[in-house]
Amino acid sequence: MSKIISLGIWALGLLLMASQKHSPLLSNIGLSVLAYKATAFFIPRVGAAFIRRGFSGKDMNKVEKRVIPETMGAVSAMVYFMCMILFIPVLFYKYLVPERSRNQQDNPLGVLSDGYTSVAEVQFPHDQLGAYLSAVISILSISLLGIFDDLFDIRWRHKFFLPAIAAIPLLVVYYVDYGVTYVSVPTLLRPFFQRTVVDLGFLYYIYMAAVAIFCPNSINIIAGVNGVEAGQSFVIGLVVLCNDLIYVFHPSNPEAVRAHLLSIYLILPLLGVTAGLLKYNWWPSRVFVGDTFCYFAGMVLAVVGILGHFSKTLMLFFIPQIFNFILSVPQLFGFVECPRHRLPRLNVKTGLLENSYTVFTEGVPLPTKTLLTIRVFEAFRLIRVDWDHKTKRPTRCTNFTIINFVLYHFGPMREDHLTLCIMGIQLAVGLFGLIIRHGFAPLVYPQDNI
Repeated sequence: MSKIISLGIWALGLLLMASQKHSPLLSNIGLSVLAYKATAFFIPRVGAAFIRRGFSGKDMNKVEKRVIPETMGAVSAMVYFMCMILFIPVLFYKYLVPERSRNQQDNPLGVLSDGYTSVAEVQFPHDQLGAYLSAVISILSISLLGIFDDLFDIRWRHKFFLPAIAAIPLLVVYYVDYGVTYVSVPTLLRPFFQRTVVDLGFLYYIYMAAVAIFCPNSINIIAGVNGVEAGQSFVIGLVVLCNDLIYVFHPSNPEAVRAHLLSIYLILPLLGVTAGLLKYNWWPSRVFVGDTFCYFAGMVLAVVGILGHFSKTLMLFFIPQIFNFILSVPQLFGFVECPRHRLPRLNVKTGLLENSYTVFTEGVPLPTKTLLTIRVFEAFRLIRVDWDHKTKRPTRCTNFTIINFVLYHFGPMREDHLTLCIMGIQLAVGLFGLIIRHGFAPLVYPQDNI
């Protein structure tokens, strides 16, 4: 029965790809279905080869710490790139094939339309092709960085800003084809600025580079639990897709529709390959996604936000990642000791995941900045701290991550339940972001600048 269902999914993808209506959207849906099947097909077949090449790791949250393949995000990224390349002639089909030829295909009896347009007479949208290719190049570049990181375990301070370099092709094309660097001023602030828009100039490109830096790194920071990297990426991708569909089916202007269609064409294959990867990365995980997937998925989301002109809306969907980054700042910047891994620890007796802790060495005085940070974060119930009441000195505190924050407030839970909890928070925040963007934003911004 499972083989019949599998063949049916393959057939559905091929039928949508070969649609006689030559609809890029239908073809992209079909391509995304095939991307899911291809990813799910290749991952179990290349796992042993990855282990032989040293791409492997132990699942620390299992009693039996089996060695399983790592860097499987590279497989997802490769399938994604193949889909993006195959989609180019589909996306620009009407500019590559004369109208008469298309009419003959659509009318097998030879009934042609009155109009005839040759390829030479159609103005090819070089700007759209440039934007599409720049997106693919930027995503490919960051994926290579992820592979190098999995190979050489690059230090955070060395790799943190590298996504900005990968985003250069995207930013250059944005400058040449769009060049829009102004932002709308909220209604309440317009009397102070005496204008409706403010041109940020070069600062806008710094902002877009910051988005390209933040998205891949933020996905990579929330990690260490089976399925959590792919799960959060899948949920954010779904919310982005919902945002795009709102614009496409309730069009405000042609430019908005075009921008959000491009976003859909990039996000649907991401959902396909992520679903295929999640099938094997779900608890109990049979593969690890590696840093490659985190950088790859994060850059796809950053690219669609920039090219779709909704990078500010995208940040609403990344609120859990923003919260996690702010929560992680004390350990990332050395205010509090940061262990090599901050993943939760397994209680062997109960089989549940519990908080992991940073333990402070007894007898070693703690810096004032560490004590102040711990007291402030404890006061806001962001971390749990154990104190030595005799010396009034902290003995340990939970690691500064959203995963430990959830375990601190909701208690120990099974690994897959923890992942579902993180995904549920991500989905709730994403839906809240959609309500804010499409329900309340018009009250602040009278005109939608897409």
